[in-house]
Amino acid sequence: MEYEIQNGLKLILAATILLIASGLPACFFGRKSMFAQRLTTAFIVLGSLVGWWGLVAASFGTPVSSIVWDWHLPAGHFSIGLDALGAVFLIPVFTIPMLGSFYGLSYWRQSEHPENGRGLGLLYGLLAGGMALVVLSRDSILFLIAWELMAMAAFFLAGAEDEKAEVRRAGWIYLVATHAGTVCLLALFCLLRQVSGGFTLSAVDAGSLTSGIATTLFVLTIIGFGFKAGLMPLHVWLPGAHANAPSHVSAVMSGVMLKMGIYGILRILTLLPVTEVWNGEVVLAVGAVTGLLGIIFAIAQNDIKRLMAYSSIENIGIITMGIGLALIGRALHRTDFILLGLGGALLHVWNHSLFKSLLFLNAGTIMHVLHTREMNRMGGLAKTMPVTAGLFLLGAVAICGLPPLNGFASEWLIYLGLYHSVDAGSGSIWTVGVATVALAAIGALALACFVKIYSTVFLGTARAPVHGQPRDPSPLMRYPMLLLAGGCIVLGILPQLGFPLLQNAVAQWMEPTDPAVPLLLSVAPFQWISGMAMVFIVLVVGGTMLLRRKIVRQAPEPMGTWGCGYAQPTERMQYTATSFVEMLVSLFRWVLFPRIRRPAISATFPAKADFSTEVPDPVLERVILPAFRQAGRNMMKLRLLQQGRIQIYLLYILSIVLFLLYWEQWGF
Repeated sequence: MEYEIQNGLKLILAATILLIASGLPACFFGRKSMFAQRLTTAFIVLGSLVGWWGLVAASFGTPVSSIVWDWHLPAGHFSIGLDALGAVFLIPVFTIPMLGSFYGLSYWRQSEHPENGRGLGLLYGLLAGGMALVVLSRDSILFLIAWELMAMAAFFLAGAEDEKAEVRRAGWIYLVATHAGTVCLLALFCLLRQVSGGFTLSAVDAGSLTSGIATTLFVLTIIGFGFKAGLMPLHVWLPGAHANAPSHVSAVMSGVMLKMGIYGILRILTLLPVTEVWNGEVVLAVGAVTGLLGIIFAIAQNDIKRLMAYSSIENIGIITMGIGLALIGRALHRTDFILLGLGGALLHVWNHSLFKSLLFLNAGTIMHVLHTREMNRMGGLAKTMPVTAGLFLLGAVAICGLPPLNGFASEWLIYLGLYHSVDAGSGSIWTVGVATVALAAIGALALACFVKIYSTVFLGTARAPVHGQPRDPSPLMRYPMLLLAGGCIVLGILPQLGFPLLQNAVAQWMEPTDPAVPLLLSVAPFQWISGMAMVFIVLVVGGTMLLRRKIVRQAPEPMGTWGCGYAQPTERMQYTATSFVEMLVSLFRWVLFPRIRRPAISATFPAKADFSTEVPDPVLERVILPAFRQAGRNMMKLRLLQQGRIQIYLLYILSIVLFLLYWEQWGF
């Protein structure tokens, strides 16, 4: 058995290498060669299937297995390992990029994008392989190498269309943000090295930690990995990068890469001793703020991909709330809090990777047809793209946490955990109570957000002229979306399928003395929910088939959308994405700071004018960028030190050497 598990880990390592190198063979073919793109896709698919084979052979990390090899670097070792927690995150890594590569064969054809097609394929596999290596790493040096590999691959992928100024701006913001997080990780791993005496990522002895060091490790973990996860207010890179990347890249960045930040938080907190209650309260509060502000910002967007990006921030907030609840459970030795909080968070990691990837690929399909991301220029697509409309509706129901789809299953676990905590009257009752209300508000606002998208994009009539007749995508774009939709249905009806693996992952946060409580016993209502969901789906499918038969039999005459009583309705006489949520934007204007451009009427017969609203990211536009501009102006004053004379520079060197000698000899 141990031999098979070890071979499974080697298979996963081989899959990682295959993914990293998947785009190299294509570099030997022409820039417009579709064979090269198919070859890259074949290697990505092969690597993903080998990765799945390895996960099965290694029993999904139960028991834990590891491999340690020496290398020629001056520090650390090539140390990799697999446990149940890592397996939870490897499942999306070996699934979403594979489906996205198939989608890209039609969406981003290399023959139509010779300027970046080969590079996109090379970096796409590099991103997937880098994420797999992050999860496998058990040495901080190797972890940082894999982290930087993943970060740089994402930077170049997000900037694929670098001829556009907007894309370059988003890319540079991402680069600064991700390296700000990396600086915190460097400090984190250096401090861990000082505490543990080595670079190996192993459990830290509680006796070696003072209260100050423990707090510093906790803060560095949340900030360093929070940049990658997109926690508020560290999210500033996310909307621009996700909006401007190709859609199958956005699906991987949102569906998988953001979870590497969550994985990092969980991995480091797993190594640290039992936390204080306030640690869990802080994480719970950060998650609630992230989720609530994420969906508020999403509602105000008119760019469909920026809206999806902010919605990802909202879901990261929900996952973080589950982690916060589990941290409170660790401090109070409450097994039920850990099971429901961390179990719900990990299940939501899977669920979000499915429905958010589906929605990003769906948005790519719409953009592929309309050549715009602006929802105010869309409308009426359900008539000509029924498959796309149906898949988007399914993804929207899932992301809103409505039964019977998978978003409901994971959110229900977190709800149960919050209710248990309030009912138990723990010391965190006020924090948990506010978080419970916040989670309910997030669900309501998410519903309003996706009603806005579906109604303005798929219902009504086209709000702008469309060249040609929009049609559903080709099979290469359609089948990956269908598979993701199938995953949303299966995990919605039968979430119990993933409970054994989740149980093993959650067990890593429990003390050996804690009683073992099967996750299935904690969520007995799921047995009834699954049965009701199946009945509901059968009724919906049966009713739809009967309705279609009736429509075909009657052969009704096609007519336009109801014109509200107007004699000659036009496409302008319908709600736009902006007007649909104008009341909600006004309600939250204290945090959104919308820019409203009203036409000024100054003549008897005024010229044509437009009314428009824009909601830029307030953290980026009102805090980060002004701070950087002020720092740039202040730095100009330091140019006085750059005299261009060698004597001055030698004096600088001598002064620093003398200072260091003094420090070494006497200190302060």
